[in-house]
This record gives sequence, structure tokens and C-alpha cells, in this order.
Amino acid sequence: MKFLPAIFLLSFTFAKAADTNALPALAPAYGEMPPTFWEQHGTSVIVGGFAFVILAMLVLWKLFQPKPAVILPPEFLARDALAKLIGRPEDGKLLSDVSQILRRYVIAAFIFPAAELTTAEFCAALVGNETIGTELAGSISNFLRECDERKFSPTKSAPPINAASRALELIALAEKQRERVQGTK
Repeated sequence: MKFLPAIFLLSFTFAKAADTNALPALAPAYGEMPPTFWEQHGTSVIVGGFAFVILAMLVLWKLFQPKPAVILPPEFLARDALAKLIGRPEDGKLLSDVSQILRRYVIAAFIFPAAELTTAEFCAALVGNETIGTELAGSISNFLRECDERKFSPTKSAPPINAASRALELIALAEKQRERVQGTK
């Protein structure tokens, strides 16, 4: 009986050892793994990303592209500039500004060469231009000469000539002449 407890203890270890050699029960097999998001949609995401980047670049290019310059007609520019000068005292600066505005208008409206000409040369070019007409050319020439005389005159006691208003009248006459010339073409 001495060995009985030992046999009893050993029987449990043998039984335990026998259990460890047995195969465990297998879990049921997993089904087939579904494809991942990138496997399913990777090509679409990449193509869509490139399309978005290209579209964003086009939008930004269009937004930052310089706007085309608005080209205003010469009569509008001249009238606007002369309207700002009406009411100012007639001194050499005002007469110079008015004559320069009128010259720029005539150069732009009647397609003159944009060379820097003296008043005498400009008046000669006016008379030589057929589209302006002799009456209008004479009026503009007389006005420009009168402005020069008053600009460079040593005496300042002459009454004002209302240079800005007269230049506006000359521009109105020139516009009528342009309409007549364009109507005959």
C-alpha cells in the first residue's frame, strides 16, 4: 500500500500525457477573404486623383491668367480727361494738358503716326490728312496754336479761352467727321 498513492499520482500524469498527444479539435475553415479596398478601387482612385489635380490646375491657371485689357475708344478717354480739367484756372499747365489730350485723341481717332511732333508739324500733318477734312483741321490747328501762344506768352492778362470746353467741342466735331467718313466707306 505504500506505493498506492504513488501509483495513483502517476496514473494521473500518464493520463494527462496521453491527452496531450491527441489532436485538438479543428476550428471551421474561414471563407475566402474578400479583396481589400485598394484591390477593388485602386485604379479608380488613382485615375480620379490625377483628374482632380489636372482640373484643379486648370481652374487655378484660369483664375490667375491676366485679364485682357479693356481698350476704351479715344473719344471716351479724351472726354473723360477733359472733364476733369473743366473749372481749373487756365495756366500754362492746363493749356499744355488740354493740347496734349487733343493731340492724343486726333492721333488715335484718325490713325496718325505716333511720332512726337511740334505744333507746326502736327498742324501740317492735320491739313495733309484727307479723313479729317480741311475745316476741322483748320479749327484744331488754330486751337493748338492759340494754346501755344498763351502757354509761352510772357503776359498773363488775357481773358481765359475755356480751353477744356473748346477741346470738347472740337472732339464732338471730330466724331461727326469720323461718322461721315465711316458712312461713306
